[in-house]
Amino acid sequence: MTGLMLQGTGSDVGKSVLVAGLCRALANRGLRVLPFKPQNMSNNAAVTVDGGEIGRAQALQAIAARAELHTDMNPVLLKPQADRTSQLIVHGRVRGTLGVANFREGRRSLLPEVLESWERLRNRCDLVIVEGAGSPAEINLRDGDIANMGFARAANVPVVLVGDIDRGGVIASLVGTRAVLDPADAAMVRGFIVNKFRGDPALFADGYAAIERLSGWSGFGLIPWLSCITALPSEDAVVLEQRQHSAPSRKLVACPMLPRISNFDDLDPLRHEPQVELAMIPPGSVIPAHADIVILPGSKATIADMAFLRAQGWDVDILAHHRRGGAVMGICGGYQMLGRSIADPLGIEGTPGAIAGLGLLDVETTLTQDKALRTVTGAALGAGFSGFEMHMGVTKGPDTARAFAMLDGDRMDGATSFDGRVMGTYCHGLLSEPGFRAALLESIGATSNRTDHNRVVDTALDQLAGELETHLDIDGLLNLAREGCR
Repeated sequence: MTGLMLQGTGSDVGKSVLVAGLCRALANRGLRVLPFKPQNMSNNAAVTVDGGEIGRAQALQAIAARAELHTDMNPVLLKPQADRTSQLIVHGRVRGTLGVANFREGRRSLLPEVLESWERLRNRCDLVIVEGAGSPAEINLRDGDIANMGFARAANVPVVLVGDIDRGGVIASLVGTRAVLDPADAAMVRGFIVNKFRGDPALFADGYAAIERLSGWSGFGLIPWLSCITALPSEDAVVLEQRQHSAPSRKLVACPMLPRISNFDDLDPLRHEPQVELAMIPPGSVIPAHADIVILPGSKATIADMAFLRAQGWDVDILAHHRRGGAVMGICGGYQMLGRSIADPLGIEGTPGAIAGLGLLDVETTLTQDKALRTVTGAALGAGFSGFEMHMGVTKGPDTARAFAMLDGDRMDGATSFDGRVMGTYCHGLLSEPGFRAALLESIGATSNRTDHNRVVDTALDQLAGELETHLDIDGLLNLAREGCR
């Protein structure tokens, strides 16, 4: 065996989750399996054992495979900074930006490095499960492609196409993809999976058969809507608008949905706290006056998001919340926004410039070319934690003398206001730690259930693997991987 690739009829059809589920199912069978995504576009990322960063979905897939995170699992990561530019990360390190002018040629030139990562991974395991990006049906993007058929053909990896029946039109989506693909690309596709089905499978038997007849591809399974995946972190910010909040509870945590929000899965553990309601505040809405704490999340474009926050009037809401005695916490970019100013003299995020922050912390931030990427252990609010740093910028000022956390024994992180009600940190992953989460919630009058969030995720992965063993022809997929593209 070498590899198997899941591509989709579109974005958000469930490719990432299915790859994670396959990784766990195959690991449970005793196979050495690793995930791989040639090119990813996401502002949710994680730090790897080799000191780089990869997309959060590949990090979850590595956890599912019971493997250490490595930059080879996602050799090209694009982190959107503006509507037409993205930060380019290759093998875990910042290499510059890709924009409209150099997008196609920039991608094409990266294929050799993508294939280097692929070769290293396939030599370390029994099977590599590859995730595509977007859809191969976007034939306008085929030239220079390294994410879908461009990679599949270069690496000679068989493809299974995933369609989402929940959004409707799955027969047309799958058969239509077959119709628009170049014949050589279509030859790489060996089958399909229908995902997110609700109801009686017998009602779709004729539709399933029609896809097989019209496409000439074999079906590998009809996957039901899986409730267990709600416990898994998501990579795509679009799901923030789709998530259902819990029933109103005693304490409200409010988080503004910034346009370049990043690592929003930092907040996921709060969704499992029975005494907490996590409210993601969309643009056009006010931050509720009865919020107990406002958390400003990470951002990939801090200055632009700060300007957006002010244009929404959220600065007024947050300052009023603070005057009423409410708590405010900022993580990474959110921490930078809490200070007096953010300066970008080198144009790291775009045009050089500066912007005033909220002024709730007596600190100033200057963005720099050096990017901090490291895993950390530390203590804050009297509780220990482990997490990671991933930021560009240096923050200084009087409030840093009241460090939010002590890292690795003797390194200070973040800042705290004189009254203790405003906190900023560069550390991601804090809320996954039961002790820290309990301490933070106690500060706003809530009692934590102290659930181990990492265990919740691991349990969900096992449940997902079990569902795939039931509804997916995994033996058939393994045979496909063994046969390859002969």
